[in-house]
Amino acid sequence: GSLITLSCLSHRAVCQVISDADPADSVQDNRTSDDFWITGLESSYGFYIGLGLAVFSSFLIGSSVILKKKGLLRLVEKGGTRAGDGGHGYLKDWLWWAGLLT
Repeated sequence: GSLITLSCLSHRAVCQVISDADPADSVQDNRTSDDFWITGLESSYGFYIGLGLAVFSSFLIGSSVILKKKGLLRLVEKGGTRAGDGGHGYLKDWLWWAGLLT
């Protein structure tokens, strides 16, 4: 028999035809040849999706550093012991935690 490849976004299946059916009973094949629409979508938008993810992750990393630094500076203004000197007061600051979780 012949082989038929069925594709759906991230999955692919190969089916083997064992016997021929009556042409009057067959269902019309509406699949596209190969994966032209997936390849076209990836080539059209793949760059922009990657660029968007890179910019978004850069924004998150930068904001994380800024929030944690502001939390540490706020601790110093209150007179707490710096983390480098053995202090752990920054663990009670919500701004530092927001930076860590970002």
